[in-house]
Amino acid sequence: MSGLVADLDVPGRLRAAVRAEEGDVLVVVGPNGSGKTTLLRCLAGLLPGGPAEVAVAVGGRCWTSPLLLPRDRRVGYVVQGQALFPHLDARENVAFGLRARGVERRAARDRADAELERLGVGHLAERRPGELSGGQAQRVAIARALATDPELLLLDEPFAGLDVGVAATLRVELARHLATYGGTTVLVTHDAVDALALGTRMLVLEDGRVAQEGTPAEVAARPRTDHVARLVGLNLVPAGPAGLAAFRPSAVTLSPGAPTAPSGSARLRWRGRVEQVVPYGDGVRVSVRTSGDGPDALLADVTAAAVAELGLHPGVEVWASAKETAVTRYPAGAADDAAPTLRSGHGD
Repeated sequence: MSGLVADLDVPGRLRAAVRAEEGDVLVVVGPNGSGKTTLLRCLAGLLPGGPAEVAVAVGGRCWTSPLLLPRDRRVGYVVQGQALFPHLDARENVAFGLRARGVERRAARDRADAELERLGVGHLAERRPGELSGGQAQRVAIARALATDPELLLLDEPFAGLDVGVAATLRVELARHLATYGGTTVLVTHDAVDALALGTRMLVLEDGRVAQEGTPAEVAARPRTDHVARLVGLNLVPAGPAGLAAFRPSAVTLSPGAPTAPSGSARLRWRGRVEQVVPYGDGVRVSVRTSGDGPDALLADVTAAAVAELGLHPGVEVWASAKETAVTRYPAGAADDAAPTLRSGHGD
């Protein structure tokens, strides 16, 4: 493989094999603490010292045997919060990486201007970070990462904290640039829109392990973790010893929480208590904390009339049910427990 090949074993934090081709946008998702940022830091060579087995190869060249320092890796890294140098203007921020690699000052500035222009902020080249909006600063941070022609582009929540409209515009612009980028991109996100709009591959981390991988469409259609199910707006419940069942909140019917289950054709039923009632689209989304052997929680999309009729508010007991015809069943699959195979003998 000429793109990214990484085998990462950081005790207590991350154990994962990562593969992506040149031109791929590998989207990494998972709950907080699942190892997403640790993965990025391993790839960038920024993992603090300690016992670890980290082997990384990019473009057919091993970065960990012999060990390459972060400055010697062709990596563009956009961290959360932009982390622009406050004393430098936008042009000098973008030119910084080039200058650090020995590029002549004028050439570095010219390239910086070109990257800023591509991202629609060329007119802000002489402004310092404190004079930029969040969206403008993020464009500068992305321009800085791309200016050095990296083989590996790492994006850590690039749209976090941005206004919804600004994030949507920047997402479209980034998608356009990534379509012509010849390297490999690893994008960490908590947003399903990012995964589906930008990703060509998807990696799901859970408790420091790979829980699922595939194309974004494959993962979204058959999620294997609660986090991904919630990310794409599905309910996920165990279905037998080795199966899962997924269904949309719109397929869930709520009824009064009588001691006995309501009659009807629905085969899947759970009793629980309403946790939250919030407006959602043209209706209302209700979160139900279930009891017994069912899932921890379910989402149901109901009408405002149903909320009034059933008196739905936090604490009310209800029955939640779904018809079998609205459910997709599939094997749970297995997490990637295979031992890392590419070893460098160095700890990053």
